[in-house]
Amino acid sequence: MTAGDIHHAILAAWRVEQPGLITGLSKMLRDVPLAEELTQDALLAALEHWPSSGIPERPGAWLATTAKRRALDYLRRSRMLARKHEQVARELEAEQQAMPDLEAALDDDIGDEMLRLIFTACHPQLSQEARVALALRMICGLTTEEIARAFLVSDATISQRIVRAKRTLSESGLVYETPRGEELSERLATVLEVVYLIFNEGYTAATGEHWLRPQLCQEALRIGRILTSIAPREPEAHGLLALMELNASRNVARTDAAGAPVLILEQNRALWDLLQIRRGMQALARARELGGAFGFYALQAAIVACHARAATAAETNWTQIAALYLELTKRVNSPVIELNRAVAVGMAEGPAAGLEIADRLVGEPALRTYHLLESVRGDLLYKLQRFEAAKAAFTAAAELAGNQRERDFLLRRAIEAAKASNHPIE
Repeated sequence: MTAGDIHHAILAAWRVEQPGLITGLSKMLRDVPLAEELTQDALLAALEHWPSSGIPERPGAWLATTAKRRALDYLRRSRMLARKHEQVARELEAEQQAMPDLEAALDDDIGDEMLRLIFTACHPQLSQEARVALALRMICGLTTEEIARAFLVSDATISQRIVRAKRTLSESGLVYETPRGEELSERLATVLEVVYLIFNEGYTAATGEHWLRPQLCQEALRIGRILTSIAPREPEAHGLLALMELNASRNVARTDAAGAPVLILEQNRALWDLLQIRRGMQALARARELGGAFGFYALQAAIVACHARAATAAETNWTQIAALYLELTKRVNSPVIELNRAVAVGMAEGPAAGLEIADRLVGEPALRTYHLLESVRGDLLYKLQRFEAAKAAFTAAAELAGNQRERDFLLRRAIEAAKASNHPIE
């Protein structure tokens, strides 16, 4: 195994294990920024030792044990700890004799503890933007670049938000807890946004070699189900759960045997999970019963429900989907939503109508590095048989794409357009 292979394996293990490590250490230390710092120490230890010692049989357990030892060392060194912390340190030292696995300890209540971590990161003392950025960093293990891509802002902006949020958490001594009552309501909207973005990163990874990150989808779904139980009368909690269930129902069909993306019109609908679709429909119905039919998440769930109801791609009600996107744009001023509406209008009214909407977004600053704008334009141009323009759009989209699977897919589309124009791409 080459040094590059080992480095890749370390980062892959880290990405999977980081949320659980931060959750476990936050529970131990009651200090979220410190917990993240110590998990970073575990990563550095892996980068230092694994190239010479080899990848351990259980990478997650190695990282967990290393992180826990760092926490114990911190507790031992600190002479100003409160009595409660001293007691925790003694208990952990006793446990250390048996070398318990931090991962195993988390298995008992990982959902609840993960939710506490998200609520802590979403404290009202932090700005809304900082809350979401910090949570994505800790829960998803997203890089600053990946979070910036999700928000369509610069890396420097996200970096500043995260630094300030950590400083606020450290200096204010905010409690690591799941709030109740009014405090829960105050944080719930941001928590829903965080869970939504966690799911989106799992559903379509911003960077990396894999288009899907199923563990993030499952984590978001688990947390979403917990949220509907602790906030049962919050329509948007049910709307978000509906959206995630309905989207996740298609995951098996969204990639081929090689892991390449399969677009929804080409998916084998026999592979869609009918039980998950039924759960999603029930959650959507509950959101509507609670008066949330026109909520941000419920409207998106209604759009996905249109696909779920269609037995074949040809039966999809694109007119209704376009109308739902229009309703969504009235509530949220987002160029990404408008781009999605362009796709729906292109299917309902023809590619020329969709392209007209997409072309209006070309000068939108927030979409300057958003690869899907050129991807959508390329598809609409291809359908209009403007193959040279389609080739240029697909090539531009591929250059902007951060995910390797998407980049490969877009380059294949560019080659198709080049062949159709009888001018092979170089």
